[in-house]
Amino acid sequence: MTGNVVIGLSAVVMGVRGGEIATLTVRGDGPRALPAGPFDPDADRTFELALRAFVTQQTGFELGYVEQLYTFGDKGRDAPLADLGGETGPGAARVVSVGYLALTPTAGEAPAIAADWAPWSRFFPYEDWRRGRPPVIDEAIVPALLAWADSQPERQVRVRLLFALDGARWNEERVLERYELLYEAGLAPEAERDRARVRGESGEALGSRLGEPMAGDHRRILATALGRLRGKLKYRPVVFELMPATFTLSALQRTVESVSGVPLHKQNFRRMIVRTGLVEGLGRLEPDTGGRPAELFRFRREGLVSTSAPGLSLPLA
Repeated sequence: MTGNVVIGLSAVVMGVRGGEIATLTVRGDGPRALPAGPFDPDADRTFELALRAFVTQQTGFELGYVEQLYTFGDKGRDAPLADLGGETGPGAARVVSVGYLALTPTAGEAPAIAADWAPWSRFFPYEDWRRGRPPVIDEAIVPALLAWADSQPERQVRVRLLFALDGARWNEERVLERYELLYEAGLAPEAERDRARVRGESGEALGSRLGEPMAGDHRRILATALGRLRGKLKYRPVVFELMPATFTLSALQRTVESVSGVPLHKQNFRRMIVRTGLVEGLGRLEPDTGGRPAELFRFRREGLVSTSAPGLSLPLA
């Protein structure tokens, strides 16, 4: 067996900023990237401790809730930041990146100059259905994908199901599959960059209506995290990791909508959230709502013991 393996760690850090779910990014001379760094098996005791250390070093931000997301180890991963400064080409080290998802209710200013928060919709504009079906789907994505699918039934079925054509239902969880379909069809901005590098040419990903590109395969990692988070809403109360200690039900609904990318029915959402037993009214009002004062609630962690379905349903508007 020949070749070296380098273990890298990457973090998708999500928090609420200005009422929107944003992700923490770092910027250098190239496109935005996720916080990423190497794992040193001699110096680092655990993956998570190493991750927490270099995220703080790169961004000035200290992580709270963290869970392992996925291991990205495909051969040929083109990751300028995640290659950890190693060489490329024959004999280069194989980079295996372990991705983590971190959530925070306090997405304040990133202390590091090179770090900032960016809404996830900047990278996946077609995933935001809160104001209806995004025009970019029917104006740009579908015509290009159908031309690419041509007369191949398998491709046509994927386009129809993933982008909700011919009566198919939009599945908000399939973020990664949609991104990978766009990449395979050569529509994702990173696709031409990577193909140019395979040909031995220099190339940079250019932004488009289909989303801002990221370094290496970081947009794929972000798609994985967003899809995972959307799925987890339904079977774990993970959304409360994004909420402050006290909140209004309107703020909670806006956060759920921002994660899922779909609009929710206000009254049905409130009935659903109260039925779960996961929130408790505090008998105090939040005056700074811009309108009628709203009651403040807290997350009842003790409610996890008494409920058999600790996740949230999504009552669509």
